[in-house]
Amino acid sequence: MIPVTDERAMPPSRPVSAVVSPAPLRPAPDFGPLDTARGWLVTGVLTLIAAVTRFANLNYPTDARTPVFDEKHYAPQAWQMVTNGGLEDNPAYGLVVHPPVGKQFIAISEAIFGYNAWGWRGTAALAGTVLVLLVIRIVRRMARSTLIGAIAGVLLIAESLTFVSSRIGMLDIFMSLLVTAAFGCLIVDRDEVRERMAHADLAGRVGLSPWGPRLGVRWWRFGAGVLLGLACGTKWSGIYYIVFFGLLSVAFDVSARRAYGVRRPWLGTLVRDVGPALYALVVIPAVVYLSSYWAWFAGENGVYRYAVGNQVGTGGAFAFLPDALRSLWYYQGETLDFHSGLTNSAGNHHPWESKPWTWPMSLRPMLYYYADGTVTGCGEAQCVKAVMAVGTPALWWLALPLIGWMLWRSVVRHDWRYAAVLVGYGAGLLPWFLTLDRQMYFFYAVVLAPFLVMGMALALGDILGPARPAGIPRGPTGTYLPAPVNERYALGLLIVSIYLGLVIANFVWLWPILTGQAITPQNWQDHLWLPSWR
Repeated sequence: MIPVTDERAMPPSRPVSAVVSPAPLRPAPDFGPLDTARGWLVTGVLTLIAAVTRFANLNYPTDARTPVFDEKHYAPQAWQMVTNGGLEDNPAYGLVVHPPVGKQFIAISEAIFGYNAWGWRGTAALAGTVLVLLVIRIVRRMARSTLIGAIAGVLLIAESLTFVSSRIGMLDIFMSLLVTAAFGCLIVDRDEVRERMAHADLAGRVGLSPWGPRLGVRWWRFGAGVLLGLACGTKWSGIYYIVFFGLLSVAFDVSARRAYGVRRPWLGTLVRDVGPALYALVVIPAVVYLSSYWAWFAGENGVYRYAVGNQVGTGGAFAFLPDALRSLWYYQGETLDFHSGLTNSAGNHHPWESKPWTWPMSLRPMLYYYADGTVTGCGEAQCVKAVMAVGTPALWWLALPLIGWMLWRSVVRHDWRYAAVLVGYGAGLLPWFLTLDRQMYFFYAVVLAPFLVMGMALALGDILGPARPAGIPRGPTGTYLPAPVNERYALGLLIVSIYLGLVIANFVWLWPILTGQAITPQNWQDHLWLPSWR
């Protein structure tokens, strides 16, 4: 027997050995990248750049020092949380139509900075900055490459939809952060499961049962459940991610058991993994969601807090439940009715409405702010300023060929990384095709942006190829011996560098209409590249 180790798999002090024999092959013991210091240095530098772009001049623009666009809903509700013991009663609108978590995030910065632009946008900018950090780390782990992770970070920094969403006090950037973080937890959980399976295999425990070994407590999957609960507590569309990510987690488990030779991997997953997965990814999110209404339960003046005995009777089949839960159920039903009624067929139309088939290529953006007449500072007699939520065309306009590439890699090459990214992307896009009559807007696609960037970074990694030609030997210390220049890699690096430069240049060009800078009317028209942008 010849022990074989892989320097990427585990620290050199505790390598995992595999056996070279005629027996069925096992996966290489590769459970994550090891360049810890360099990886965190690159992550830190790019996160700092993201923070500068997201926080710079964050208090501009405003509507005469008041919120703009849908900030007018969420900023006052968050301020009510600050001044009303954590509860938003929102008497002016009669019904609070979104769960409280996103507004609780906004309330944090309002409690720090007060009721001003920094207050209702501070945590959004922080969320957008942390989102860049997460995408770097997730892609780095999936690609086993700090370089590919850095490419993802650069792309997301220059991704204009998340940039604009990070600088306005709305809910979508928090939704994007939470579902991306949950996705990252499942990626780490996948690596940990494979490491546990590898150790069980070496210990001879895989074949003791046709179902394979038990895998113990999986805290990363539990963390994903907590994050998905918070996502549902931000917007109900988080439910889509519970379904899609639950299936993804099960698929990861089946794949791991098959890879390590479990005799009945599907049944093993059903017996060993599905129950804990339902607990972690269904029960825990439900508990977290209910917990997010803590102030509503504790308060006296919440919307429909005392619906039992007023809007609904005290008897009935569910009279055994506490009145607070029954009142909350009624409240959720009224909220559902509100959203269900926002349909085109009911006469609800908006000039900047869009449908999901336009989102992948950012064909119909969203105008958050526009001012003219009294605007100065552009060097001409007439000036305008605007904030438009639009995806960077150099990135978003490649979405369809990228999706095709990801599908090919997933189906033909069985590349789990692309399949996982497609699951995240699909969870944010496909369910909306079931309710096409509903009013929809491009800012719903903020959750797509991190997965678009992940897929693009992985595709650019394919263009790069391996840094060294196959077959180059390593020295006794594990480093590669001198080798000829890899011309394919050099060409790939040139292509990737040119593309990144194009994305950054496109982002810089869009900067004035992303940040509300004073520009001439002609310059404004020059930025509207498509008729559907007008």
